[in-house]
Amino acid sequence: MFTIYKSIESEIIILDKIEKGAWVNIVNPNEKEISCLSEDLKIPIEHLKAALDEEERARIELDEECTIVLIDIPVASKDTSERGIYYTIPLGIIITNENIVTVSLRENSVIRPFLENTVKSFWTFKKTRFLLQIFYRNSKVYLQYLRNIDKTSDVIESRLHRSLKNEELIQLLELEKSLVYFSTSLKSNEIVLEKIQRANLIKMYPDDMELLEDVIIENKQAIEMSNIYSNILTGTMDAYASVISNNLNMVLKFLTSVTIIISIPTMVASFFGMNVHVPFENDAHAFMIIFMISILFSVILSVFMVRKELF
Repeated sequence: MFTIYKSIESEIIILDKIEKGAWVNIVNPNEKEISCLSEDLKIPIEHLKAALDEEERARIELDEECTIVLIDIPVASKDTSERGIYYTIPLGIIITNENIVTVSLRENSVIRPFLENTVKSFWTFKKTRFLLQIFYRNSKVYLQYLRNIDKTSDVIESRLHRSLKNEELIQLLELEKSLVYFSTSLKSNEIVLEKIQRANLIKMYPDDMELLEDVIIENKQAIEMSNIYSNILTGTMDAYASVISNNLNMVLKFLTSVTIIISIPTMVASFFGMNVHVPFENDAHAFMIIFMISILFSVILSVFMVRKELF
């Protein structure tokens, strides 16, 4: 599906057909839609399809008719069982002489503020500034999701203190996987930004240069945060793997001690159950005497094990 937008004064409106200065936003299009857009905008089909390949790398290319910029953007998993898990998908930004086109596999938090017209100084006809604003918003979303990952990891860590299962460690592993995706994608985006800054591939005004510098700074900050959280998670997983193993050993130690103590009454009862003459066999209170003897031995053994810290 694709929608056409255009800035009119301070508002953004939806158009029925493509006009000069319009922005075309494409989300998971079918073959017919791609063919129509390719014909209307004179954009090669392979450029429109590039952002629909999840394995496509971030890059910038110059073509005769347009400039193609591919970046990696973060998205949250739609699976409710994987809450707090993130991955990255490509976002294609195609700049033609008259229009700008964005292509993605699904709706995302990077483009949504532009659709809602909540981005300051945003106009669809200022294509270079729009491109840099997308980069800037992308870095902000990375930082937001990184903070979410940090909060989620804190919650999981609090459960790990009393856990004997692997579920929490698996969740931390998923978070670490998200951080690996983020780190790799952010570094790819950094290469694209540096290429834009160094090679002057896109015409820029002084205000655009300042915005580009801000975008590079935000992207570097996201890379640093991703690396820091990844290192923390790796250390945490190693530490809590040992904690879970130690908790399990403590439980086994306790159960072994309880088993030994319980075996005392069983052993005493087995002695008095032999088919031979035994003490108290003619005593009316034999059962209570034997029972108290068993309890006495069990208590003595328990006190001994507590003093030796075997519990």
